[in-house]
Amino acid sequence: MFTEESIAVNVTVENWEEAVRTAGQLLVKSGAAEPRYIDAMIKTAKELGPYIVLMPGVAMPHARPEEGAIQEGFSLVTLRKPVYFGNPDNDPVKVVIAFCAPDSSKHIESLAWLAKTLEREDFLDHINHCTSAQQILELFQGAAKGKTVC
Repeated sequence: MFTEESIAVNVTVENWEEAVRTAGQLLVKSGAAEPRYIDAMIKTAKELGPYIVLMPGVAMPHARPEEGAIQEGFSLVTLRKPVYFGNPDNDPVKVVIAFCAPDSSKHIESLAWLAKTLEREDFLDHINHCTSAQQILELFQGAAKGKTVC
């Protein structure tokens, strides 16, 4: 789901748009999305509101497949300082996980696993204590095996 190149740790951003852009750039860099996908994620969030803040501290920006998705891809950014997306129940956000898929059904299984993993007790705390992309990769690999790392 993630690669070391699709993860950025302890990133400084000024606002939610910059956080989404940072996560989107990782999707583009990995070859999962075209650059226009980044603008589509921001536009979608502006039009539909901060629904992308799915749980306390976690935003999952995305856009429609036809807006520049090339293949299934995920990126993860941890923020040095949390930012506000405008969701009174789940702000501020410290972890941004962007995703894309070439069709709307292709990523459902991955998203279901990701959501279940993120809901595990203390999992987000562990993510926020990781100091490298490698540690976050190990954390997710451990979660797949029922273990915790970091």
